[in-house]
Amino acid sequence: MQQIELKAERREVFGKKAKRLRSSGIVPVVLYGPKTESLPLQVPERELHRALATAGTNRLIRLTLDAREEPRVVLIRDVQRDTITQSLLHVDFYEVVMTEKITAQIPINLVGESPAVDKKGGLLVRGLDSLDVHCLPGLLEEAIEVDISVLEDVDQAILVKDLDVGEGIEVLSNPEEVVAQVLTVREEAVEAVLEVEEEAPEVEVLKPAREVEEELEEELPEAELPEGAEEEAEAE
Repeated sequence: MQQIELKAERREVFGKKAKRLRSSGIVPVVLYGPKTESLPLQVPERELHRALATAGTNRLIRLTLDAREEPRVVLIRDVQRDTITQSLLHVDFYEVVMTEKITAQIPINLVGESPAVDKKGGLLVRGLDSLDVHCLPGLLEEAIEVDISVLEDVDQAILVKDLDVGEGIEVLSNPEEVVAQVLTVREEAVEAVLEVEEEAPEVEVLKPAREVEEELEEELPEAELPEGAEEEAEAE
């Protein structure tokens, strides 16, 4: 696996003044770990974008602070972005200890073709996108590949407990969680309709004006005329 390299510098600008760094293409970051005191750093935004795109949150990065020091082995733990521009605001780096286990997420990639989809008209439905694991940092993989060619029949599924992640990796995700499953197109359509019906708010249907008037007339009591009024009306 190709090593990911990144250079950082110690940061002396904090708080609101960090806005000046961002305007000049520099992102404030923090380095911390089980045996590392919190250390404020800064990294060029372009290089940081490149490292994020390659490493994600599960690949180890060799972070160099000083040419005279050994690179720090880190994971990206938290990324803050501007809600509108999506530009980087702040990043947390977690320095790992190679002899101590950590908790991380490994992406799941579906590979191959399912006979149930190609030959029986099934619809492939994806479940999990990543797997929660506990292992030594050096055992982290770029991704876990799941071969869906074993899905030969409709309604067949691959569960977390079916995955082979290798020795030394403890899976924390629910073993009964679905990773991938083939459903009939009809089943999938019915499920989609049911979800829409459950989420749709109740709508009050307004009656036509004519029906409302008729109901009001039925509910109103008949007015009683005084004695002799009917005769006078008829005489007129």
